[in-house]
Amino acid sequence: MVGDYLLAKGLLLSLEQGDFKILEILSDAVRKMSEGELLQLEKARLLNIREADYFTIIENKTASLLASACAAGAYSASQDLTITEKLRQFGEYTGVAFQIKDDLFDYGNEDVGKPTGNDIREKKLTLPLIFTLDHVDYKTRRALTYIIKNKNKSKEDINRVIETVREAGGIEYATEKMEAYKQKAINILHTLGESPERDALEELVRYTTERRK
Repeated sequence: MVGDYLLAKGLLLSLEQGDFKILEILSDAVRKMSEGELLQLEKARLLNIREADYFTIIENKTASLLASACAAGAYSASQDLTITEKLRQFGEYTGVAFQIKDDLFDYGNEDVGKPTGNDIREKKLTLPLIFTLDHVDYKTRRALTYIIKNKNKSKEDINRVIETVREAGGIEYATEKMEAYKQKAINILHTLGESPERDALEELVRYTTERRK
């Protein structure tokens, strides 16, 4: 409730100050986050998330929040729509890279603040698993789907899914995608003039993909 209140308060302050562009940016982010959550719930129920669905979900749920923060900050400081759009794209690409990195933790061994296999327990199909389901044979795909639907509380079966994802190249594929989005974000920054602020944002996106938790 406090979060809802603060959001409403922020939108009202923008309205009171006549900051209609910022109001538009934030309202659009709220819409996208809601649509992303609804799409994820729909797809998770049927376990039929494709790679395009995955990117739509994380662009709306995760990346739109960071994109709106970057765009609102850029516009409030510059009132320049071109710069605002560049920073919005930067935030979106960074947000996608962040979410892929977070999903990769589910298949690692580092102490990352959540149990390995947690997404599988919650029947969440993330990029490493989506890639694997698309590239294994029919028998293996059926076995993995059965585990996710019916045996997602079994540590042994979860480990089997994780090992299959590693063997199928799901980790490498997701990592390559993450690095591609990181580079897209950095490329946008390099269209702007050199400054300590630009360096700080580049450090942010590098931290996003290199963090260990």
